[in-house]
Amino acid sequence: MWQCELCDRIFAKDNQSHICVKKDVGELFEGRPDDLVLAWDTLTERVMQWQPNVYSASTKSIVYTSNKAWLIVRPMKSQLDVKFYHEDKIDSHRIKRHTQYRSKFAYHLRVQNEDQVDDELLELLRLGYNYSMGVG
Repeated sequence: MWQCELCDRIFAKDNQSHICVKKDVGELFEGRPDDLVLAWDTLTERVMQWQPNVYSASTKSIVYTSNKAWLIVRPMKSQLDVKFYHEDKIDSHRIKRHTQYRSKFAYHLRVQNEDQVDDELLELLRLGYNYSMGVG
């Protein structure tokens, strides 16, 4: 892991190319409903139990990194866009959309409140975390 001295963001690779942004996670939630903040708190509390794992704020999102970036949470007006990556096609009613890249898929989930951070959601996110760690 490497931490940029200018913006304090954490990356998987030393001197990884990025746009330096000094952003606090709280800034991303300004003007957002309390339910969204609680949902993010619950989600973060649960996924941070999986180690190694760190997160930092980017311009419009929160990026979680293990061996590589594996989860991106973007606070929207009334919900969180939760994106994770996996090599296989995953079929779940919780997935709102997906995009295929060369050798992986990006999956987008939506979360509006902390009750939606349930076992089913965490099982999907665990697939993304395991994929980032090279575990089947």
